[in-house]
Amino acid sequence: MNADQTFLYRTMQLIRTAEEQLARCYARGLIHGACHTYVGQEAIAAGVCLHLRKEDTVFSTHRGHGHALAKGVSPLELFAELFGRATGCSRGRGGSMHLFAPEIGLMGTSGIVGPCILQAAGAGYSFQLAKTDQVAVAFFGDGAVNNGAFHEGLNLAGIWKLPVLFICENNQFATEVPFSSSAANQDVAGRAAAYGIQGVRVDGNEVSDVASATKDAVEHARAGGGATLLECLTYRTRPHSEGMGDYTYRTREAVNAWRERCPVKRYRAQLIAGGFVSEAELDVIDRTIGEEVAAATKAAEEAPWPAAEDATTHVFAPATAVRRPANEMGASRELSFIAATLEALDQEMEANPRIFVLGEGIGSRGGNFGTTEGLFAKYGAMRLRDTPICERGFVGLACGAAMAGARPIVDFMFIDFLNDAFGELINQIAKMQYMSSGRLTMPLLMRGCIGIGHSAATHHSGSYYSIYSHIPGLRVVVPSTPYDAKGLFTHALRSNDPVLFLEPRELMSVKGPVPEESYEIAFGQARVLHAGKQATVVAVALMAQRVMAVAGQLAKEGFSIEVIDPRTVMPLDTATIMESVKKTGRLMIVEETFAHCNLGAEIAAQVASEGFDFLDAPIRRINGALTPTPYSPALEAAVIPNVEGIAIAIRRLIQE
Repeated sequence: MNADQTFLYRTMQLIRTAEEQLARCYARGLIHGACHTYVGQEAIAAGVCLHLRKEDTVFSTHRGHGHALAKGVSPLELFAELFGRATGCSRGRGGSMHLFAPEIGLMGTSGIVGPCILQAAGAGYSFQLAKTDQVAVAFFGDGAVNNGAFHEGLNLAGIWKLPVLFICENNQFATEVPFSSSAANQDVAGRAAAYGIQGVRVDGNEVSDVASATKDAVEHARAGGGATLLECLTYRTRPHSEGMGDYTYRTREAVNAWRERCPVKRYRAQLIAGGFVSEAELDVIDRTIGEEVAAATKAAEEAPWPAAEDATTHVFAPATAVRRPANEMGASRELSFIAATLEALDQEMEANPRIFVLGEGIGSRGGNFGTTEGLFAKYGAMRLRDTPICERGFVGLACGAAMAGARPIVDFMFIDFLNDAFGELINQIAKMQYMSSGRLTMPLLMRGCIGIGHSAATHHSGSYYSIYSHIPGLRVVVPSTPYDAKGLFTHALRSNDPVLFLEPRELMSVKGPVPEESYEIAFGQARVLHAGKQATVVAVALMAQRVMAVAGQLAKEGFSIEVIDPRTVMPLDTATIMESVKKTGRLMIVEETFAHCNLGAEIAAQVASEGFDFLDAPIRRINGALTPTPYSPALEAAVIPNVEGIAIAIRRLIQE
């Protein structure tokens, strides 16, 4: 038996033995959540991983135990993870559906259907950018091919010839829904032609066929030929998840028929019949694996639980040193908000070849708002990549690229468009560092406009920063001056956290002093825009500029207000706000967004809780109307705070 045959047989037998043991462990109560076993599909993981190097990456789905073992995760690490122990491959954070071992190229399995397709495409893009011959693999079930991520991911891989293997494990059921009743086109491999990539269908229970098809696909990808969709026809012979009923949607007879087509038994018989190995030699392998799995079970049961204090670690990346901010007042020229961020982007792209930009029209056109103007000629299409209109697709791709070592920027024009990728952002990007216990970072910057104005109506006027600032793992930045925009943008480009950089649409052409040198402004440091003694006014984005106009007007009337711009809403600098309230005794928060469950509510709650004794009057808030954004200028003006209304409210607060 040669090395390849040994790998294939041993890997399949290891997966089968481990999965059967895990089913017993589930029955014993050692597994605390779901347990999706891979019994019946072992030939696919073994046949694919035979041709992968350690540096090749695998992105998988909720049924990922087999992929993890085939890629090199030990049974002990797998069992400890499902038992919730600190020595598990995800340090007890993931369980059955969330397995991470990036040090050997297992980039994670996901409880959400589809993201692995986009992330593998992103890793492929990262490999192209770095000019390596690495290959990315996405394993997914037949249910995923009816998901939008499948279309968007394969289309992106096709147009950019990404080195990706898309492995569809067609086990004929998505949970309990048969593929025959959920897909109008049941020829999965045949769908590849629509995306300009190779499509191959194989018997997923015949490991030699899987291995042969994978070999061709890997060589094709490494040579620059692009992606392959490999459909492996198979069948899971245990329930969707342990403990679930199995015969309400399929019959015992069908399951038993497929058990007779067991890939492990089939390959064992082939090896013996071909004279490659004796039955006794295979028995030794089986016995050795059994002993290994038994020992892993015992060691996992005895492994320590994670420490309680570790429950909140790795939500964000460790803080990095910040280059000292330049002196704004010493700047000899003025730039617009957009010109300031463009300069920062150019400076960082020149210094860091891992940075690339994705978006619609950001290539030779330079972006809808000039955010990348002139950079295409300097850096080329690989680093200024125009995309199809598929926000979920390219945001998910950016996630995978960041996981694989690149530093993507997603330019989504308006935050309303980013909402189409909400699941990728919340379920994947924001959680990746945490779920991998800090072994993966997420240096991903997402930028776009917010705010009402220009009669853009309801799909081009959102802000939503309060929603996104609620999510652990995301940094949310909302500058209001060109100086702050450049410094915060530079810091975002050097951050290892995912950053949502929101640019107020009404301020993009506003000019202000901006130093030529590269400089950073750290997140979580509010700015006192105007010093005062009688009231503290916290204002965000466009409202910061409107409150500044009010401050000058009120100063002529003898009123003294202190204006604070948080600059970042996650993290939020409440210490600066509290110090100001301690001095003034009054607090008002002014936002364009509506009041319900927003940032102002959080600021008010924190000040009321920690600074109540400093207050000489109730906390007041000014907000936009609780309504979608209308089109007509007359209606638009009626739903957001204006200078006159802000001035009246501040006078009343000071007089309370």
